[in-house]
Amino acid sequence: MTFSEAEKEAITSLWEKVAGHADVIGAEALERLMTCFPQTKTYFSHFDLSHGSTDLRRHGGKVFNAIGNAVHHLNDLHHALSHLSDLHTQNLKVDSGSFKLLSYAIQVTLASRFPKDFTPAAHTAWDKFLYVVSTIIVQNTSNPDTH
Repeated sequence: MTFSEAEKEAITSLWEKVAGHADVIGAEALERLMTCFPQTKTYFSHFDLSHGSTDLRRHGGKVFNAIGNAVHHLNDLHHALSHLSDLHTQNLKVDSGSFKLLSYAIQVTLASRFPKDFTPAAHTAWDKFLYVVSTIIVQNTSNPDTH
């Protein structure tokens, strides 16, 4: 799936505001995910899930830094995300539906943090972007039969 220049601009311009705060905003998105969809806590049973915990900030930072990497590779997302796909499908065995829920939590977090920037056009671009990212991650890139 390709992105138009307008979509790329909407994604990258909002990311520029997020980039320096990936751990905090990532933790907020994870907290929102686990509050709204408590079944997702099962993937984090070994974490301290309390508000502002080091575990949430660390993992939230990892999630958002991976998103940042994807933002910088909009023209080659499959390559940029292949290692995450292998990790999540082979090792962690994360349910693909959880990524859709995380995408919702990320978008709500972005909208609440950056209401003036999260315009309908930005929302549409980020929805498409996170859909593509989620789709790539839940594919097993090491197994050609899944493509």
